Amino acid sequence: MGRDIAERFSEARDVFQEIDDALNFSLTKIMWEGPDRTLMLTHNAQPAILAHTIAVYSVVKQMLSPSLGAGHSLGEYSAYVAAGSLTLADAARLVRKRGELMLEAGNHRPGAMSVILGLRISEIERCCAEARSKDQDVVPANINSPDQTVISGDPEAVERAGALCKEAKAKRVVPLKVSGAFHSPLVEPARRGLEKMLAKTKFRDPDFPIIANATAEPVKTGSNAIGRLSDQIISPVRWVESMERAAKDTDETVSFVEVGPGTVLAGLLRKILKGRRVMSLGAGEEVSAFLEQRR
Repeated sequence: MGRDIAERFSEARDVFQEIDDALNFSLTKIMWEGPDRTLMLTHNAQPAILAHTIAVYSVVKQMLSPSLGAGHSLGEYSAYVAAGSLTLADAARLVRKRGELMLEAGNHRPGAMSVILGLRISEIERCCAEARSKDQDVVPANINSPDQTVISGDPEAVERAGALCKEAKAKRVVPLKVSGAFHSPLVEPARRGLEKMLAKTKFRDPDFPIIANATAEPVKTGSNAIGRLSDQIISPVRWVESMERAAKDTDETVSFVEVGPGTVLAGLLRKILKGRRVMSLGAGEEVSAFLEQRR
């Protein structure tokens, strides 16, 4: 994960080294050598995604002129680093702690998540409301595209909501392998713990607005960033609304650039904003080709 970027670009190597130093252990060894089960633990996966994303951004940033930024869940921290609001070292420590707190919350109150495909969000919200009980909760957690939403909550409530979504003609309901009910009220203890660390971390005003997951509104000050990141951990990722807001606030000629591992966000964007230009920069070959085109 990210090794090809580090081998090609000195800027990327510097990013990986800075994160290793900030965390006081070799995260890059886990990223590059595994094992996968260790990398996939949320307190390792979160800083690893941050590291890969900012390593790529450090290489291509001179070729970009961002007018807006956004990041999906953990990626919102990467967006603040890219915008100069948060230092890389502080972000690495924050997301490492965020992962640890989320894991602890999941161990304390086990949760579940499922992907609902092919059903409108209004119907999913109705199914979640019907599936809730006095002691069990389930909510939309990631509103990823018009036909893809992730629900999150107590396992039995998630199962009930999934069954109701099937009755409402969802194309598929796919349970996820997760360690907790992320972006739901079940991880409130994690929010409280993270809030304390956020309050001790310095945020400056971002160089360009960052659209917050929790509100789908642009954040323009460091003080507001702290509040939105605290809210985010228990709030739904309003990705559809966020991308619609980004489109509203930018000219149609502006391209969207996905920076970091994978191409998932580009795929979601094509479903949300048909016709808008989007590219993904994550693998070494993609980054090299992008740079060559700009020379």
